[in-house]
This record gives sequence, C-alpha cells and structure tokens, in this order.
Amino acid sequence: MDFNFSDDQEQLRDAVRKWVDKGYDFERRRGIEAKGGFSREAWDELAELGLGGLYIAEDDGGLGMGPVAGMVVMEELGRGIVLEPFAQTLIAGAVLSGYAGADLKDNWLPRIAGGQAIVVLAYQERKSRYRLDVCEAKAVKAGDGWSLTGAKSVVPVGDEADAYIVPAQADGKIAVFLVERSASGVEARGYGTQDGSRAAEVVFDKADATLITADGLAALEYAVDVGIAATCAEAVGVMDKTVALTVDYMNQRKQFGVVISTFQALRHRVADMKMQLELARSMSYYATLKLNAPADERRQALARAKYQLGVSMRFVAANSVQLHGGIGVTDEYIGSHYFRKLTQLEMTFGDTLHHLGEVSARMQDTAGVFA
Repeated sequence: MDFNFSDDQEQLRDAVRKWVDKGYDFERRRGIEAKGGFSREAWDELAELGLGGLYIAEDDGGLGMGPVAGMVVMEELGRGIVLEPFAQTLIAGAVLSGYAGADLKDNWLPRIAGGQAIVVLAYQERKSRYRLDVCEAKAVKAGDGWSLTGAKSVVPVGDEADAYIVPAQADGKIAVFLVERSASGVEARGYGTQDGSRAAEVVFDKADATLITADGLAALEYAVDVGIAATCAEAVGVMDKTVALTVDYMNQRKQFGVVISTFQALRHRVADMKMQLELARSMSYYATLKLNAPADERRQALARAKYQLGVSMRFVAANSVQLHGGIGVTDEYIGSHYFRKLTQLEMTFGDTLHHLGEVSARMQDTAGVFA
C-alpha cells in the first residue's frame, strides 16, 4: 500500500501550516480564548483556504478531496491547537452529502463549503454518556415538517452555529434532523471548555426541524466515526508539536551546569514519547483509510484507533509535563495549552476506557488489528 501523499495533499498541508504559523500564533490564540474561545474572523480565514469543501463533492460546491485531505488538515490545525472546531465542518459535509435529500444539499452544502454556514453535530445527552443508541430527544410530525424537543450537551460553538445536526426519537427509532439556531424554540447557553474553545448546552422546545434521514443511528455512527478520525489526526498534530516543544526545552534547560538533554534517562523518555507518537500516527492513518469501509468494519477500526490514540495522548502529555517540571502547567507557557488540548481530545467522541470496551465487544474469532 502506498502511504505517500499526493502533490495536492502536500500543497494543502503546506498552505494550512503556513496559515497556522503566520496567522494563528500563540498570542492570537490566547486573545481568542480570552474573548470566548471562537473567532468568526479565523473561521472565515479557514474558509478562504477552501477547507470547508473537503468532504463535499464538486457538484455541491466543494472540493471532493475526501478523508485523507481532511486528515492532513486536522494534523496541521492540531499543531497550532486551533480553537475553531473545523472537525464539525467535516462531519456536517459528510453526513449531509451521504444522507440528506436534494433540497437540503442544495440549501446547505454550498454554504458549508464556502464557510458562510457553520453546522455542528449536537448529539450528546446527559444520560447517554458515550452510547449513541441512548437518545431522549423526540421529534413528531408537524404539518409538512417536524417539531423537535430535547436537550443536547457540549455542542461545539453551539451558541455561534447556524444549524445543528440532531438525533431524536421519531416513530419509535432514532432519526437525524437539521435544526436552525434561529428557529423558534431553540435556546443555546455557551461556555468555555477545558482546552480554551467554546461549547454550549442547547435546548429544543418544539423547534422546527427538517428530516435528514430516518436511518438515524447509522447516520449518527458515521458522523461520530468521521469525528473520531478527525480527532485522531488532530491529536497527532498536537502530540507532534508537544514532543518538539519538550525537546527544545530540554536543549535549553540546564542542571548541574549541563543541558538536561544530555541525561541518558531523560533521552530514553523522549524516545518513548516519539514511539507513542509514531504509533498514534499509524493508527490515525488506519482510521482515515477505514472511513469508507462497511459499517461494522469501520466502527471496529475507529474504536481501535481511538483507544490507541487515547493511550498515546496520555503518555505524551504526562511525560511532557514531567520533563518540563513546574513550568509545564503554567498558563503563560504554551506547553500547558497542548497538555490541556490532549486532555480534552482523549475524551472527545468517547474516552479510552469506552473504546477499549468497544474493541472488546467487537472482537470475533481473531483479535488482530488487520484481521
């Protein structure tokens, strides 16, 4: 199998890396965090790079570049710990492209691709934990449309988004709907999150909704798997930069008159961090390449990937802080923000323990990763 990136993918990586390095430095990020954790201006800059259309076909106004391009972008955004939830654009593009009818596609996909509309997945409920089949929100027919009632938690930029992709019970099973934030009966309360970004509690009280698909659980599983793949790629970028920051610090910090990077025991710990990073990178590739596999195979692969990424994130984050010492957890030092990001990513779309259970539950006669 050829794991080399195409010229287009390398050019995409280069463009995003240049934007992160020159347009989204640490000071700008701190300013965005201080103002609430989301910048529409930064979002528009991402849109100007054409990133919104990666998962959207050219006929629908996108680029149609697919999962590998999304992975490339998420790695670079992870290196800059970008606060704006670009993974949600990938999810929205994938779900609407794969499940929505022609009218919804025509109305929303060009705007998502161009960055004019922010559509986010609102699926978590207080009682569901990480289970996707637990859903108390309900939708009933109302004339030609639907009326949706329920509450969703930790919705990325939920008080800034233009619309939500919302699973709800309809006619005895889970369906997926699109609800606009401007609709009557929608209330969003925003707050800052652990990594400095923004989320919201969103309440729907008989809100007008448009059906995306009645096969809601399959669509929701696909949406979450796209999110897991994006999270894995983002985590690789965060860990890559974390290791680099740690090595740079060790090459400057002196103890007993010499830089601590000369101490063999510490060099071994950095080598272990690098091993975990590369293992995580390979599993991120695996997750991305399995996104178009049949549902059972895809779900199994994404759970394996997220489990390994969780293990790697914990290891790299903890060792980075330990090798830095006290400065590693101070707000003024950039390294602490990478630590916070890894802490949050480990719990995004299911934590490590949850996905270990998923891997165990899906084991068949063999337990090999590529069986």
